[in-house]
Amino acid sequence: KVDRAGGRCYRPSHSAWNVLTRSGDHSGGRTLSSRADFDVFVAGGGINGCGIGRDATGRGFSVSLCDMDDLGGWTSSASTKLIHGGLRYLEQYRLRPVREALAEREVLWKSAPHLIRPMRFVLPHHEGLRPAWMLRLGLVLYDRIGGRTRLAGARAVDLAQDPAGRPLKPQFRKGFEYSDCTVDDSRLVVMNARDAVDRGAVIKTRTKFKRARSREGVWEIVTQDTLTGVEEVTTARLIVNATGPWADLTLAASSQNAPARSIRLVQGSHVVVPRLFDHERSYLFQGSDRRVVFAIPYQQCYTLIGTTDVDYQGDPADTAVHPQEVSYLCGAVNRYLERPVREDDVVWSYSGLRPIYDDGADAAQDASRDYVLRQHREAGGAPLVNIFGGKITTYRRLAEDAMKLIELHLGRRGPAWTKGSVLPGGDFDTDGFDDLLAERSARYPFLARAQVERMLRSYGTMIDDVVRDAASSEDMGEDFGFGLTAREVGYLQDREWARTVDDILWRRTKLGLLMSGEQVLRLSEWMERRPRPHVQGKQG
Repeated sequence: KVDRAGGRCYRPSHSAWNVLTRSGDHSGGRTLSSRADFDVFVAGGGINGCGIGRDATGRGFSVSLCDMDDLGGWTSSASTKLIHGGLRYLEQYRLRPVREALAEREVLWKSAPHLIRPMRFVLPHHEGLRPAWMLRLGLVLYDRIGGRTRLAGARAVDLAQDPAGRPLKPQFRKGFEYSDCTVDDSRLVVMNARDAVDRGAVIKTRTKFKRARSREGVWEIVTQDTLTGVEEVTTARLIVNATGPWADLTLAASSQNAPARSIRLVQGSHVVVPRLFDHERSYLFQGSDRRVVFAIPYQQCYTLIGTTDVDYQGDPADTAVHPQEVSYLCGAVNRYLERPVREDDVVWSYSGLRPIYDDGADAAQDASRDYVLRQHREAGGAPLVNIFGGKITTYRRLAEDAMKLIELHLGRRGPAWTKGSVLPGGDFDTDGFDDLLAERSARYPFLARAQVERMLRSYGTMIDDVVRDAASSEDMGEDFGFGLTAREVGYLQDREWARTVDDILWRRTKLGLLMSGEQVLRLSEWMERRPRPHVQGKQG
């Protein structure tokens, strides 16, 4: 059955399917053959897959991970770029997942202060929608249930006087302000992968999971290099299926008696327009359809608007923003903004699929965003752990729950460790970015301050690994535009799995919004001339 309040599934223990519960017995598990290349094979290089791979490697398991595309190339780079609790889920009485997500905000912020930073959100009160007392009560609850210690609390805002009211229509005279965090989603994925490899994991991108077969308690896994077509066989004691929108297909390629459908695909689209307001706060706009739309400062010069919730049928690789979604998003913000956003103002749009566990909800917006972990074992075969649902905010906690299932089968190794850990480049205080910027600007006077700031937001203290021994701008190599140099591109190829121009411009640096066609061409030609890199860990 499905426990709708808890978002977890339970099945009889004698079934081939068994699902993680908070109070389950994790002391058992049969001893499997050690005749395998790896303890754990992770299929899928999104935030969940890389988070699990990092956690498992840090506990002492040998781990291999593959992704058919770039790391975070699909759902994990198509988010609203937020670390948040999900304010709108409070009115659906989903207190537990909201509380758990809220508790993760400051944990993740401390682990990656270069990628995650606090953001204040302005919620205008709309007379025809939720009453002011309900908004105030919801924000009080939002502040108190998540263990907030560093983030600023909610407050009322006089929009007739506050600068946040200037872009709004004059009828919006009061509102509220609260805290969440913004995140560079795709870089968070890559930093989890980088840490996993530095701890001993093997990660291969552009490598597709084709099929798997269980033999005497060990998985034989066939993967294929998507560029060369070459197939390879790897063995592992356990598989983690973290392929997101492709999770059902991956399960079918590994099991003869898997259910036909476990996930519901929900499309979420976003648009980017030139900057709509000159302050650094974001807006949360209520819609008459009970949905909300965010308007968020993005990459200095732009505003990100999202998201939609539309059920999706078809090939996950074919998702695209529909014109009606653009109209919906523009219309949602235009109900509040004094200067309307036109559809031809959109400079970029993107769409991603949320692989939500299919809990039977009627509307896509009402389906639970909570994650479900299911373990499966063919008769006498090797175990398979399936990841359904989840979001960026709860990826670390999801990984810890997945480790309970992994250790159930493979035995315990090291203790849980990620809660107090720091991701690569994040070894500075959450309030120390300005000091770090001043120090590194002085250390590298041949780099423009804006260039140093952009690189610090991407690499944190690992900017030193990018610049290395450069003593002049010439040492950094060709500048392809906006401070993106040959030395930085080479670093992204050698250390961060970047293989294509899109990997560089749209996921690693976000400079695709600024680059001209000529600059993109020069970058592409330079990358084609450079030998194909082999991403290495600490041990080389």
